[in-house]
Amino acid sequence: MNIHSKLPDIGTTIFTIMSKLATDHGAINLSQGFPGFNCDPHLLDLVYKYMKEGKNQYAPMSGVPILKERLAEKTKKVYGIDYNSETEVTIVSGATDAIYSAITAIVKSGDEVILLEPAYDSYAPGIILSGGIPVYVPLELPDFSVNWQKVEEAITEKTRLIMVNTPHNPSGYMWTKDDLNKLAQLIKDKNIHVISDEVYEHITFDGRQHLSLMVHPILKERTFVCGSFGKTFHVTGWKIGYCLAPADLTLEFRKVHQFVTFSSATPLQYALAAYLEDERHYLELPEFYQKKRDLFCAGLAETGFIFTPAQGSFFQQVSYAHLSDEPDFDLAVRLTKEIGVASIPISVFFKNKDDHKILRFCFAKTDQELFKAIEIIQNSKFF
Repeated sequence: MNIHSKLPDIGTTIFTIMSKLATDHGAINLSQGFPGFNCDPHLLDLVYKYMKEGKNQYAPMSGVPILKERLAEKTKKVYGIDYNSETEVTIVSGATDAIYSAITAIVKSGDEVILLEPAYDSYAPGIILSGGIPVYVPLELPDFSVNWQKVEEAITEKTRLIMVNTPHNPSGYMWTKDDLNKLAQLIKDKNIHVISDEVYEHITFDGRQHLSLMVHPILKERTFVCGSFGKTFHVTGWKIGYCLAPADLTLEFRKVHQFVTFSSATPLQYALAAYLEDERHYLELPEFYQKKRDLFCAGLAETGFIFTPAQGSFFQQVSYAHLSDEPDFDLAVRLTKEIGVASIPISVFFKNKDDHKILRFCFAKTDQELFKAIEIIQNSKFF
């Protein structure tokens, strides 16, 4: 029997490919975006506590009430924005679940969705599966800022959704007030919604403040804000995320979410709720990760790569265009196999695999791993 694939052009993700290569060749894995260290032992103790207390059955579809309440309190404290924990906060199985459910709730066959590329690789498949049409607008190199004229030119009567990611993966670019204002101006009189991927909201550098789309009144009313406890608290394997959206959007979102994962791991939700009581657990994150970014960048400065330190996220991009014409995918594979450091070629984040000779490294690793990776890169002659 023949299967008519709904995603005929989609293969195995680059993260799976590069992580397997790193494992096969004993390389330091600076490719896939996950911390190379464990979370706070106190958080693990909390999970065990709630497991022993019997919090091991299905959680409510929209999330454990106490976690939704704590998340709403945190959002008010950090951004000054109110969300009703019962009708506007949903706990999900990772931000990918949130993004997929939000896309499915909004996009119908023939609708156009604007993607700012390089774009994370889960966005377009979700659009296509809903019958939507991805419309790609390139970000401006070298800083990966938004060209708002190009966005305006891409909007048509069929545009129903714009996908946003700040801090941006893979570049680390963070949106400004001007970005928020220009997006709001473009869509204020149109039937266009927004999905904002903000999983790196607390990983920001050099005193920059993350500007969530929720802080703009026009944008808040039409935006699904997607976040990740996994990224914030170094527990990506738990796959616990959330979606904040106005009640009318949340209603449609939950109609989809209930048939995607229904609910997420119960004891983990109770543990995260208790952990959120101490605001230091997320407010101290910028300092924690800036030390790692600065350590890694100091080492990169002694190599031939050209780069600008990331504004946010736990990724650092480097350019080698002045050194070689080798395709970025080939170079990433070769560095993994030959010198033992795995990275991500950013051409994979472009629909047409545009090759700007840029690699992405993840510095969410132990200092020992970062020192070792830098030493290997500095001592290897791979061009």
